Amino acid sequence: MGSTASGRNGTWRNWGGTVAARPAREVTPASVEELAAAVRGAAEDGLTVKAVGSGHSFTSIAATDGVLIRPQLLTGIRDIDRDNMTVTVEAGTPLKRLNLALAREGLSLTNMGDIMEQTVSGATSTGTHGTGRESASIAAQIRGLELVTADGGVLRCSAEENPDVFAAARIGLGALGVVTAITFAVEPVFLLTAREEPMPFDRVLAEFDALWAENEHFEFYWFPHTGSTNTKRNNRSAGPERPVSPVRGWIDDELLSNGVFQVAQWVGRAAPASVPTIARVSSRALSARTYTDIPYKVFTSPRRVRFVEMEYCVPRAAVTEVLRELRTVIERSGLRISFPVEVRTAPADDITLSTASGRESAYIAVHMFRGTPYHAYFTAAERVFTAHEGRPHWGKVHTRDAEYFAEVYPRFGEFTALRDRLDPDRLFRNDYLRRVLGP
Repeated sequence: MGSTASGRNGTWRNWGGTVAARPAREVTPASVEELAAAVRGAAEDGLTVKAVGSGHSFTSIAATDGVLIRPQLLTGIRDIDRDNMTVTVEAGTPLKRLNLALAREGLSLTNMGDIMEQTVSGATSTGTHGTGRESASIAAQIRGLELVTADGGVLRCSAEENPDVFAAARIGLGALGVVTAITFAVEPVFLLTAREEPMPFDRVLAEFDALWAENEHFEFYWFPHTGSTNTKRNNRSAGPERPVSPVRGWIDDELLSNGVFQVAQWVGRAAPASVPTIARVSSRALSARTYTDIPYKVFTSPRRVRFVEMEYCVPRAAVTEVLRELRTVIERSGLRISFPVEVRTAPADDITLSTASGRESAYIAVHMFRGTPYHAYFTAAERVFTAHEGRPHWGKVHTRDAEYFAEVYPRFGEFTALRDRLDPDRLFRNDYLRRVLGP
């Protein structure tokens, strides 16, 4: 996964192919000082500023016709503090590189999402998350931030230093400044035992509360047009380490989950009537397996089939009702859905615009194969989600605006007031932020 850009015509495109932008100029700073100078220069020239990571957001959150900042030279670990168990990393560092570097040092993040191609700043700024009963999003593991603000100054924040900024900037949407470094809490590397197995959809819904309570990390994929799911339970283990064998890993994760699945998506796009049959076959393609490995090798997996995604966060207590309603909508609509629905959970956190802010949460993600019409499905799903005070993932397709967010985020006004203070002239604005935060 990665962003795509054409050097010939200056057009930037995101990974999902849903957004294109033509910035007036691009800057690839090699230091915080160069980045700050680029921000000051943009303000002097009357241009807006946006930073872009891997381009994995499906919204236009990073799109700009002003100055596009590419942070790929701002990478690597600045500092490891073993006394306080933190690591400070440059904002453009891909999560993949961070995970590998931490593992070499015998360290790990507590939780992470299911892919690791994003930059640390892009992932945290949009609220990237995994699944966890008690461990929350990547942003919730932040202990300090450094960002360049609209005046070109460098601002540092933590729970002790500029705590009002820290409360908001951990998921800042690129609206408060350009993140240049992040300090994460880490812990000694540990082992997780993953248990993956098929389970009937109705059983998962009936036992959801127990499955959530009994496992540190529980998630599942439901295949529309079927009564089948694939479940995954990850729990800490004393060992020994028993990773998936290279042959089994290649068959399951590359051949079946990516190669065969890609072909199935091509067939479904060309012949929509075949989708229910494809879904039934796909739901049975992977057999049960159990393995024990270090965290990033358990939490993450390769995603090579390109898609478009909408994901909403709903109160955890409502998730089974929401899923039943979504199933009914799909069954009555005549839609042909070739991608599984992904369901994860998160504990409440204290980040101002985190989708899990102030409430125990469940995430429901719907996908469509890239190039397949998705609007009807996403519109129908969004009606279900918003009826339950759903909060959309900031980096995934949705149609909500500032008026809606003011209703579902009790601290929304706190964020916009901070934005007024840090960026009164809206140097970091774009059309997306105008819609979701207001002018």
